Amino acid sequence: MKTNRRKFLQYSGLTGIGLVGAGALKSHAAKEQVRSENYTQQFNMCGYAAPKLDTVRIGFIGLGNRGPGAVERMTHIEGVSVKALCDIRSEKVNAVKKSLEGSVHSPVIYTGKEDEWKKLCERADIDLVYIATPWSLHTPMALYALQQGKHVCVEVPAAKTIDECWQLVETSERTKKHCIILENCCYDFFELLTLNMARQGLFGEIVHGEGAYIHTLLTDNFSKDKYYDMWRLKENFRNGNLYPTHGLGPIAQVMDINRGDKMDYLVAMSGNDFQMAAMANELAAKDDFYKPYAGRTYRGNMNTTIIKTNKGRTIKLQHDVTSPNVYSRIHKVSGTKGSCLKYPEDARIAFGHEGWLSAEEFKKMEEQYTPPIVKKVGEMAKHVGGHGGMDFLMDWRTIDCLRNGLPVDMNVYDASLWSAIAPLSEWSVANRSNSIDIPDFTAGSWKTNAPVDTSLIKGGTTNVLE
Repeated sequence: MKTNRRKFLQYSGLTGIGLVGAGALKSHAAKEQVRSENYTQQFNMCGYAAPKLDTVRIGFIGLGNRGPGAVERMTHIEGVSVKALCDIRSEKVNAVKKSLEGSVHSPVIYTGKEDEWKKLCERADIDLVYIATPWSLHTPMALYALQQGKHVCVEVPAAKTIDECWQLVETSERTKKHCIILENCCYDFFELLTLNMARQGLFGEIVHGEGAYIHTLLTDNFSKDKYYDMWRLKENFRNGNLYPTHGLGPIAQVMDINRGDKMDYLVAMSGNDFQMAAMANELAAKDDFYKPYAGRTYRGNMNTTIIKTNKGRTIKLQHDVTSPNVYSRIHKVSGTKGSCLKYPEDARIAFGHEGWLSAEEFKKMEEQYTPPIVKKVGEMAKHVGGHGGMDFLMDWRTIDCLRNGLPVDMNVYDASLWSAIAPLSEWSVANRSNSIDIPDFTAGSWKTNAPVDTSLIKGGTTNVLE
């Protein structure tokens, strides 16, 4: 089914789109306000350098699974002031505030009410709002923060619907404030290494890429304590690639997506659910708490999504967080001169037909092409931690860009595009894996936008603190 770039806005009110057929989509679309066929870019946020901030004053919203680690990491970066903390659960806020005792940070806390986070966004002494809440809150919170004149860091996915993606684009452009997706996998060590190698032309013309989120979360999704109000289990009522950005982000950067190439269309297919409904029914038979989750339809175990780019490249993405697999994001880059593969074993690189490089040869390549960001703060990143250090590298790079007036690596167009794959894959799955067009959130500026800076720390001066 041919679907134009802006028509997805007509489907914006749908949640659980994977459960809705084409007829229902058309019926709903008829009731929606038809927006302009062609979006006119208000301001190009790609390459935009916001005014320098000597000190980046941060407010954190969401202190459950990811938020506390983000607060702790930021205390190791020069030029940061933790000004405010927010979570609906007072015990979460108080625990993080207590962890900061004895430091230079003395944040104000917001807790107990559903809309307390708005007060944080409205503070005049905050430059950056860092959002680590359940997925459905990401866009509403990011939009409000942008409207209050704040830069935003938002956890993945940044949006759940195509309409939300466009709202982020329009608001970031209008306010000239950065909306940075917290895609930490773009800062993992091998991903940075291979991005630099691709920039130097070692892989030749990039032909194909693969990424994934294969991670056994079955028990976590049904845990009463892991995710507040069982929010992540509820997300699994949808059927598609629900969490595409970890595998996609690094591949999109290697391919210069939004910066010389763009995604044209995708097809997606999900297998059956072999485990989630069965577990829900089994738990409900023993515990009334789980009865609302019994008798429901859940996403298939494995979703495979294939993307075609304007330059004729292909991207394969996979999502399976149920089956008992070994963790993998795949990260495969295939070019006309060489290729790389990170999982399932040790990362590997090959050129021509000579097979994988030996350990000694790989070490030499690593020493030659490790980018400056890793040389500067890589060891500290490993010490501070956060998924092996990539979380710290991501946070450090964000602060360094804001303090030095540098363009950010992952702007609002990346946030919207990478997140859009989820609802688009749901549509394809619901329509017998038919192809569906992918919006161009850059409004054509992808043709002239410059690639992500290969040095990644050009002009960077921010120090790390012990």
